Amino acid sequence: MTADTIPAQAAELIARIAYNAAPAGLPRRARSLMIQGTASDVGKSMVVAGLCRAYARRGLVVRPFKAQNMSNNAAVAADSDLPPGPDGEIVYGEIGRAQAMQARASKAAPSIHMNPVLLKPQTDIGSQVVLRGRVLGNCPARIYHHMRQRMMPAVIDSLDRLRAEADLVIVEGAGSGAEVYLRNSDITNMHLAEAGGLPVVILSDIDRGGTMAAIVGSHMLLSEADRARVKGYIVNKFRGDFSLFEPGVVTITEATGWPFLGVLRWFDSAERLPAEDSLALERPAEGEGRGVNVAVPRLSRVANFDDLDPLAAEPGVSLRWIQPGNPIPADTDVVILPGSKATRTDLDVLRREGWDIDILAHARRGGRVIGLCAGFQMLGRVVRDPQGIEGPAGETAGLGLLDIETEIGGEKRLIDIDTTDRASGCRVTGYEMHMGRTTGAGLDQPWLVLEDDRGGARPEGALSASGLIAGAYVHGLFGSNEFRAHWLQSVGAAASGLDFDARTEAALEALADHVEKNLDLDALLALAV
Repeated sequence: MTADTIPAQAAELIARIAYNAAPAGLPRRARSLMIQGTASDVGKSMVVAGLCRAYARRGLVVRPFKAQNMSNNAAVAADSDLPPGPDGEIVYGEIGRAQAMQARASKAAPSIHMNPVLLKPQTDIGSQVVLRGRVLGNCPARIYHHMRQRMMPAVIDSLDRLRAEADLVIVEGAGSGAEVYLRNSDITNMHLAEAGGLPVVILSDIDRGGTMAAIVGSHMLLSEADRARVKGYIVNKFRGDFSLFEPGVVTITEATGWPFLGVLRWFDSAERLPAEDSLALERPAEGEGRGVNVAVPRLSRVANFDDLDPLAAEPGVSLRWIQPGNPIPADTDVVILPGSKATRTDLDVLRREGWDIDILAHARRGGRVIGLCAGFQMLGRVVRDPQGIEGPAGETAGLGLLDIETEIGGEKRLIDIDTTDRASGCRVTGYEMHMGRTTGAGLDQPWLVLEDDRGGARPEGALSASGLIAGAYVHGLFGSNEFRAHWLQSVGAAASGLDFDARTEAALEALADHVEKNLDLDALLALAV
């Protein structure tokens, strides 16, 4: 298949790219440096966050950038390209959660330009495509492969906008930069480095093994021009006595000609920052306590799973992600259904794993069940998708624990939340990010009543008559310290006084200290152009 034979579906999506791909023509102010990896999960996102905070502490205006991210963990970001809404409200788009964390590390507000292309997997062969915060539509991988070069003008323009407002832009690659079979259609590794004039630093993860082969192999695969863009390499996640690996460094440098730029030792506090990839749920951290047992089924298309990080951090909570093939434990106090990028698909997963039976039995015994976003939809009587937005068109019966029903469709709702919940009297922060519209008598008894800017309030979610089943569309709800403490007390757990926001901030400061200690930041900054 060639670009000239792209099916009508892709052609329609491509036509929608043009609305915000025109270059802004802004003067460049910032220097830029790109961090590419030898593979996925080598720590690129974490290292970029650490560099962002370290340079921001030095007084530089820093911005993160990742041209294309593939993740169902997303965050809302202000869309400065669009005028305010009819009531003057800010218009939001969405970007990868990792770039939102990097923005925080930079002490900057997240922007749609920090991650102009976001792919949100919905099936094994297709994703929802988000360009500059707005949903273009769903696209099979083979079609997107031919589409993405059409997005390069928007990608470069977003990079240029950040360069115009910052002193330093730290660019993160995706996966491995040496996947040369993708070079011609690449928008996020070496093709981007060429188009943007970016110097590249290679990052390798020694903890997984094969660092020498990964770096030397990358050198062998890259073209001479791309090799010349690489200014050196960093070894990440090292444990033990580095002197034992120094001969390996000599061998790598002799084989590649690339300078060794330093070693980043293992960072113990990494688990205190949100993970980007759901693979992290296969090795979940549990709360230290044994007070309240929370079970979370590991859905196939789980999204925004960092919603549960604040509960996992509570000393009085033991939070367990239940892997496929395992029942929900009988000693569970609360079942939480998390977000999902494919609600009906994951309802089928619940039934295939027998988790639906476990959840209904848990509810009959007087156990608590919470649904967040798609999890909220699953608690209702039915989920309909007449347009086939999340998969094949049709409808799927829900768990029937709340008297609601949901239809997937309409514009995606994207809002930031920082208000008071009148039902609990607590401050609530978070965001909404969903396309479904929920109706039904169950909404007459909302879980939350959120104050608005005009002195009124809007009901949010639903609460069963027993008060044991609840759900809402608000992501990040348990990150609100007041609300989390109130909820923990309602389920019989002692509130610890944990300030989760301060915990995250302390982890970013520790990460910046870590990169300052392990790397020559002056030398890295000198490489930026």
